[in-house]
Amino acid sequence: MRNTVNDNIPLDPSLPKSDPQRWAGRPQEWYEERIGYLSGFMMPEREEALRRVAAMRTRYITFCTENTFHPQNASALLRSAEAFGLQDVHTVENLCKFRPNTRIVRGTDQWLDLHRHASTAEALADLRRCGYRIVATTPHAGDHTPETLDVERGPLALVFGTEHDGISQEVIESADEFVQIPMCGFVESLNVSASAAVLLHVLTRRIRSCGVEWRIGERDRAELLFRWMMASVRDSERILLRFRAENNE
Repeated sequence: MRNTVNDNIPLDPSLPKSDPQRWAGRPQEWYEERIGYLSGFMMPEREEALRRVAAMRTRYITFCTENTFHPQNASALLRSAEAFGLQDVHTVENLCKFRPNTRIVRGTDQWLDLHRHASTAEALADLRRCGYRIVATTPHAGDHTPETLDVERGPLALVFGTEHDGISQEVIESADEFVQIPMCGFVESLNVSASAAVLLHVLTRRIRSCGVEWRIGERDRAELLFRWMMASVRDSERILLRFRAENNE
């Protein structure tokens, strides 16, 4: 098939093929033509699985976690994000690095876009720039529960605090809304990764059933599928070079 898209954005070989920035900014047709070519190098069942998961991805909801210290919690947070269809995860790392345990995360991080921030202020500004309202998670100032939070008001970013101290004062002062998980026992709150799993389960189910446009757009979905196929196909870099040569690029 002849490539009809002007491939005028150079590839940066210094970036790994899993880096979203390496493949960002192309027209939808650019991705679709390469998806069609790469599909010839994978089993139909694998391609169908990638398409099915990509179709369920959302950027309507995301979350940001402040200074998650324990690798087990970092891993569980990523697994919950992937399981419930989130594409983006934001981290604040001014006190400690976000380091998932590879044996626990088991490769789920390769399907997500991780956005690392040097400060809480930077993270909140980036989230607001992307159109998110800030929903802070705390057991002490809960305006809403997962069942009562208005998910139709627009995209939302949950913010989780540290394992010991919870969300920072900066988040409390900047939050648009608060959400808490009601407790029935003596325990005041859940572990950060358990809280994330509960909130994401309830909120993503409500978002998908309420009628808002929660799926990522067609162009972004094509980019995502292309990136996943590049990560899944052996020698995909060489195959992409062959595609370019066949189309005189």
